[in-house]
Amino acid sequence: MTHTAFFTDERTFWHTSGAHALFFPVGGWVQPPSSGGYAESPDSKRRLLSLIQMSGLGGQLDMCSAPIATDDELMRIHPREYLSRFKALSDTTGGDLGDPGDLAPFGKGSYEIAALSAGLAIGAIDRVLGRRSGNAFSLSRPPGHHCLRDKPMGFCLLANIPVAIEAARAKHQVQRVAVIDWDVHHGNGTQSIYYDDPNTLTVSLHQDRCFPPGYSGAEERGEGAGLGVNINIPLLPGGGHDAYLYAMERIVIPALDRFRPELIVVASGLDASAVDPLARMLLHTESYRAMTRLMLDAADRHCDGRLAIVHEGGYSEAYVPFCGHAIVETLAGVGTDVIDPMLDLAIAQQPGERFVQFQRQLIDELAAGFSR
Repeated sequence: MTHTAFFTDERTFWHTSGAHALFFPVGGWVQPPSSGGYAESPDSKRRLLSLIQMSGLGGQLDMCSAPIATDDELMRIHPREYLSRFKALSDTTGGDLGDPGDLAPFGKGSYEIAALSAGLAIGAIDRVLGRRSGNAFSLSRPPGHHCLRDKPMGFCLLANIPVAIEAARAKHQVQRVAVIDWDVHHGNGTQSIYYDDPNTLTVSLHQDRCFPPGYSGAEERGEGAGLGVNINIPLLPGGGHDAYLYAMERIVIPALDRFRPELIVVASGLDASAVDPLARMLLHTESYRAMTRLMLDAADRHCDGRLAIVHEGGYSEAYVPFCGHAIVETLAGVGTDVIDPMLDLAIAQQPGERFVQFQRQLIDELAAGFSR
C-alpha cells in the first residue's frame, strides 16, 4: 500500500469560467483584463502541481488520474433535469445556470471537465477505502462545495464531495462520514445536501458574512434526523492562524470525537491564506500544515487512518502552491527543501492579543452551544 495518492488530470486545467476581471463580468465599467483575469483560473492549481513536481515530492506520491463520474454516480446527488441543462449548454456555447450574483459561469466543454473533477474525488476516496493508499489528495477543478443539488453557485458546477461520498457508500458500504470544510467561504452546497442526514457530519469554518454574502450560519444545526450534525463556525475577518487552530481544538475535534466517523473528507479551500484576493483570513503554510496534522490524528483515532482531502477554492496563484504543498507534504510524511517566501510576513501580520482573546471568546461561546 502506498502512503499518499495524489489525483490530478491535465483536462481540469482547461475548464474556463469565461471573461471576468476577478469575479466581475467584463462589460459596462469593468474593463477586460489583459490576460485571463477571472478569479477561478487554472493558474493556482497548475502551479501547485508544478511545485509538487519541482520539489521532488511528486516522486514520493502515487500520482493518479480517474475516470469521469458516470451519470449514475452524478444522479445520486443531482437531478437528471439539472445535468441535462448543464450538458446542453456546455455542448454549445457555455453560459451560466445560476441566479444573478451566484458566480457560476462556465465555458464550452465544462460539463465533462466538471464530471472529471468529481471523478477525481471519487477516485481519491475509493483509493483510501480500498486500502491501496493510506490517504489521498484530489486536485479537483472546478470546485464543488457551493453547488446545490439543482443549481451551481460560487464557481462550483457539481457537488464533487457529496458525489464521491455517495459513490463510496454504494461501493464500500461506509456509513458515517465527516466533511470538514476549511475553505474560507461557507460550504453551503454540502450543507444543503446533507442537512437532514444523521450519517454525515458537515463542519464549515468560514469567514463570517463573506460568501454567500452576509451568511454566518452558527444557528443552523441541521434538521429532522440530522439535527446536531451540521456545524458552522463563522470567524471574524483577520482571525488568522490562532482562530482556525483554536476553533479546531474547541469545536471540530470534539465534534469528530462525538460523531466517530468511518471516513473523514476535507474540503480544502486555500482561500483563507494571507494574500487571497477573495477573503481576509491571514492563514499561512504552517496553518494548513497544523490543520492537516489534526485531521490525520483524528483519522487515526476514528477511521483507521482513512482521510481524503479534496481541493476547493484558492485564488492567489503565487501562494496557493505553497499552502497546498504543505498539506501534501504533511499527508505524505515527507520533507522537501521548499521554503515559504511569505511565512515571516504572514506571521508578522497576525492579529494582536486583544483581537485573539475576543475571537477565542466567540469560539468558546459557539463551542458551549454545540456541546449541549
